Amino acid sequence: MRARERPTLRAWLAVSLVLGTLALDSCSGDREPDLSNSKAVSFEATDGIHLEGRVFGRGTKGVILAHMLPADQTSWFDFAGRLADDGYLVLTFDFRGYCPGGDGGCSQGERVIPDLPKDVDGAIRYLRDEHGAKTISLVGASMGGTASLVSAAEPANEIRAVITLSAPTEIDGLAVDADLLSQVSAGKLFIASTGDAEAAASAETLYDQSPPPKRVDIEPADDHGTDLLTGPRGEVVRRLIETYLETNGS
Repeated sequence: MRARERPTLRAWLAVSLVLGTLALDSCSGDREPDLSNSKAVSFEATDGIHLEGRVFGRGTKGVILAHMLPADQTSWFDFAGRLADDGYLVLTFDFRGYCPGGDGGCSQGERVIPDLPKDVDGAIRYLRDEHGAKTISLVGASMGGTASLVSAAEPANEIRAVITLSAPTEIDGLAVDADLLSQVSAGKLFIASTGDAEAAASAETLYDQSPPPKRVDIEPADDHGTDLLTGPRGEVVRRLIETYLETNGS
């Protein structure tokens, strides 16, 4: 794993080295996620598009999980349950135009990627207004990470931490640049894998263009987005996210 950090975050290196020695086989695999501590919900994006999602756990420390392009909210269910067990109030949701059905829900609208930050903004407002979240952190995979960075740059959203898995600097008209990143005062953790070269380069760019606090972790794997949670480095990635939320998201 390659990582860069501020001097005030040097303790993270020791954490990463310890995590690298852990057994890596606590991923969900083909096991059905436990939804007993969750409920289906619906809310509106800031432009009025009807979105469906699922809330896990309870409390005032909110975490919003935003999915990647070829997936939907179900890709987060297992990890959302784990975060709920850690004491977080967790919201997964389908971006506009994603309709897996069943427990996965069905959001309305067209898949217009530049509009995705409106979905994240709506999720933030919903978790705060309807569930009483006092703090909110964002975790986004691929395009969900890019959309989360855009939302985190909005001061009114008051985001504590934003964590991205393989987020591109640009995807189909949704982009982040140095000017936007300069507005993200939240703690930032950029994760990608060595075998996903384009995503790794984007993670390094996002790190370089962002103000502190920030961290970049390039994992020795080939996985992209939420696949990082279930691949050979899955347990390491999960614990890195949990530790960063504990340190920066409360």
